[in-house]
Amino acid sequence: MSRPTTWAPADSGLPEARRTNEAAGYTAVGVTALLTGYLATSYGLRPVPELIGVVFGVAGLALALVVRDTAAHVALELAQHTKPLPTDEETGLKATFTRTSWHHRSLRGASQAGLINNLNDGLTWGSSPALHRPRPRARRVGLIKGLYPTLWGLGQIPTGHLAGRIGRKPLVIYGMLVQAAGFVLALALLERPLLAGVLSAVFLGLGTAMVYPILIASISDHAHTAWRANTLGTYRFWRDIGYAAGALVVGILADALSLNATVIAAAVLTAASGLLAARWIAEHTKD
Repeated sequence: MSRPTTWAPADSGLPEARRTNEAAGYTAVGVTALLTGYLATSYGLRPVPELIGVVFGVAGLALALVVRDTAAHVALELAQHTKPLPTDEETGLKATFTRTSWHHRSLRGASQAGLINNLNDGLTWGSSPALHRPRPRARRVGLIKGLYPTLWGLGQIPTGHLAGRIGRKPLVIYGMLVQAAGFVLALALLERPLLAGVLSAVFLGLGTAMVYPILIASISDHAHTAWRANTLGTYRFWRDIGYAAGALVVGILADALSLNATVIAAAVLTAASGLLAARWIAEHTKD
């Protein structure tokens, strides 16, 4: 199999743009988790915490009406390429899906890491409350689940900057290993559940901050502008299906084995994903 061609994005500030977008989104997730935990403790699970979702939905729709399209930026970047543009067969959804999912080593490595990263997130939403026995308080669960995405969000500011200096690959590899350590801590300190939950959330949050925006930047590094949108769509398909997979995994393994075994499996799977990233992902070099 011939070595896939890589392409240099025109926007050298890509990691910085990605980190700002992702940081805003996941910091909001963390703040919302803290807020809903407090509201659920004070007013009950329904309907007050759910009303926040209604407000966010309306606000998001209003903002979507004024967001500017990026088609002009894509056209400008295409015009700056000196090499022949890919054919329609190379840029189509089917070709891009198979290229991203398997044929291109770096795109494959980033896609599997994204899937496992979000599988972890789905798994923690199912396992964290159950690990805090007996009968966890909503405020405590809100603290732990709020701390995780808040660190995930704010941490992307420095990690996005760092990726432009040391490259994408080290952050992805070590970020996955830090996440694996977070699962180990959740079990090692289980006699002190609040401490275990907080430390686990810190490691998972920092590890995810090292990985999350960097994977998208890595995908963009290796995708020509003409098929980058399809490539990002394919990557995000694999990444975001991890949320559902994590919820299913925690339910199935917890019933079949135990919750502790599920957390151990998550740690092993995450570490293995980091090692696969080390083997498959290559740093982008300009042609």
